Amino acid sequence: MELETLIPTAALGLCLGMGACPAAALDLTPCRLTANPALPSVAAECGHLRVPLDPDDESGPHIELFVARVAALSAEPSLDPLTLLAGGPRQAATELYPMVRGAFERIRRDRNIILVDQRGTGQSEPLTCNLPPDQELEIADPETVAEITRQCLDELQVDARWFTTSVAVRDLDRVRQALNIEQWNIYGASYGTRVAQHYARQYPANTRAVILDGVVPATVTLGPEIAHHAEATLQAIFSRCREDSGCNATYGDVNEKFDVLVERLQAAPITLKLRAPLSGIVSEEVFTELALKSAVRLLTYSPDTAALLPLFIQQAYDGDWNPLAAQAFMVVEQLEDAIAYGMHNTVVCAEDVPFFADLDRGALERTYLGTSQVDALQSICEYWPRGPMDDNFKAPLQSTVPALLLSGEFDPITPPAYGEQAATGFTRSKHVVVAGQGHGMATIGCVPRLMAEFLDELAPQTLASDCVNRQQPAPFFLNPQGPAP
Repeated sequence: MELETLIPTAALGLCLGMGACPAAALDLTPCRLTANPALPSVAAECGHLRVPLDPDDESGPHIELFVARVAALSAEPSLDPLTLLAGGPRQAATELYPMVRGAFERIRRDRNIILVDQRGTGQSEPLTCNLPPDQELEIADPETVAEITRQCLDELQVDARWFTTSVAVRDLDRVRQALNIEQWNIYGASYGTRVAQHYARQYPANTRAVILDGVVPATVTLGPEIAHHAEATLQAIFSRCREDSGCNATYGDVNEKFDVLVERLQAAPITLKLRAPLSGIVSEEVFTELALKSAVRLLTYSPDTAALLPLFIQQAYDGDWNPLAAQAFMVVEQLEDAIAYGMHNTVVCAEDVPFFADLDRGALERTYLGTSQVDALQSICEYWPRGPMDDNFKAPLQSTVPALLLSGEFDPITPPAYGEQAATGFTRSKHVVVAGQGHGMATIGCVPRLMAEFLDELAPQTLASDCVNRQQPAPFFLNPQGPAP
């Protein structure tokens, strides 16, 4: 049963001896958070904080940040709450938390959870666009991406430049002040790790500890290496299938069959009749080479979905494309519901694409994704306005803030090498690699307990993390009913 008795909102007006009360007003009232109708909602207190669009121009246009607080189970919670930063860049924290809430219940025993929809996402002036229903960036050619980008810019009612990470961390600190928090702990997932690191750089005194899950080092430019990381993960899955007696006996050379599927779709895309899993509506969909590659990449993010990959490839190889295509279009539909396309564009066009240099297009072409992603990103940024970025944004981070870094062994976008690289920037840190896993470790095995112990003790070097060695990837499905007994 959800805890309904929350800390009175009026308590926010008390400074509790922690310095002058902030000028900004943030009134929180009871609310419920939900990610989708299939998940239970979460009791919280919610409100909006008014901030300037340009953080240096208080007299100019303003936007509102959506903020939620999920109360600790303790009647006397710690004064240092945990705030969650979502990934993407484009996901909202208040939509992420209901999906992963179980991972943070140990932490919530003693700490409030603070959720801030980063500007441009969720209910914080979302930069969303009416994308064509049959399009998604993963499966669109550069010309189509460029047209979608121009249409998106025309739809937006706000200057898209002011939605970069450098601006977002200033918003975060305004929220901290408005909630009268002296120090807080930060959990960042994927792109959220970039935000967390920059906040710790800009506001070290206000950052008690950081947990970085699926780490993007401060110096890394996302884009050029994505295809290489995705290729390495796919090959690891194929290798594991070859070494698994049941998978190898059932499917043979899955890598070769995947290559055949790519060749077939290059020669001629196919039209399929698919039933939408949620609505049940049957529609005709064109399944292309890019749609296949997009589906495969997204399936590799988790070992649970990667376990289906050899089965889907075999079914398509035998002529039944529907299971794989249905999975592809379902994922695309979910992404279109969740993404703030404009906010994503602002971030990558300021912080990543301008730093693409000396692209080895030949090496990219040897991966299954090829150059499609970098081509799409460059097409977007030809039209998208470039926003502000702090001068030190790309500098190597050097921090005394305690840090716990989490990586999955087979992460297709933020591999363990990124975690190792980022860990060198913290004088007190521990990097935990979870065997057999993909992207996002917070919900896996003993990781929730490790995160809670880390925040309690702030002794990352001595954190006992051997429990993650017992984690194993999901076994491969040998037929539609599941893996072998």
